Amino acid sequence: MNIKISSNKNDLIKDISTIQSKSKERRLRNITMIEGVKEVSIAAKAGVYFDKVLFCPEIILESEVKSIIGIRNAQVQLYELTQEVFSKISYRETTGGIICIAKTKEKILDDLEIGDNSLFIVLESVEKPGNLGAICRIADAAKVSGIIICDPLTDIYNPNTVRASLGCVFSVDIVTSATDNVIKWLRDKNVNIFAAELKASEYYHKINLYGKTALVFGTEATGLTKKWVDNADFRIKIPMSGEIDSLNVSVSVAIMVFEAMRQRDFLV
Repeated sequence: MNIKISSNKNDLIKDISTIQSKSKERRLRNITMIEGVKEVSIAAKAGVYFDKVLFCPEIILESEVKSIIGIRNAQVQLYELTQEVFSKISYRETTGGIICIAKTKEKILDDLEIGDNSLFIVLESVEKPGNLGAICRIADAAKVSGIIICDPLTDIYNPNTVRASLGCVFSVDIVTSATDNVIKWLRDKNVNIFAAELKASEYYHKINLYGKTALVFGTEATGLTKKWVDNADFRIKIPMSGEIDSLNVSVSVAIMVFEAMRQRDFLV
């Protein structure tokens, strides 16, 4: 039976407000909020189990909610919220009337599958949730082997990351680890390290990106640290013909990832 909530003072609503605003609380409890029809749908298809599903029947029908969350989540508790209450916890207006609370599952490097032509995106100290979300969409579109985040400065499951990724933060294998561990793991797995670096002499489109490949990107403000530059097998850059010398990191990722996919004839 559905639980109906009509008060903003309800304990669950208060708890959700805390989850939304405090990344420390999300990490401590290993939970995240997934808001929006597209985001919830992608998460469900990726095998995410939901703890709670909240929806506003004035916006979306219960039958639609059940279709979106799928058979895997058929037994999850549903909560019906009035439009006023739903608006209080909704991160944005265009959510389609559905919000899910889910457990997050932390993965380690050895959870990533390695093949002869694996392609990894490595991000150093990513700090903007919007950029990470955009990169997750790129990774999903290209069907890369995984995203590895070294020493992250942002919460992977920040509501802005989930939103910017359209839920692809759940459809892509994401691992966080220390830089030294990642470099060692890539070396042990015979993965070639390509560092995207402004002072590189080689252009990305003139380099063979076939085979086991890790494309490594730094922050927009400072670029890659010396450790990554020194440990790279190749240093590559994007030709820049104007006044500006760099692009948004998500744009750079898209350009290089899809060049690697082109060299693979877009076969995954």
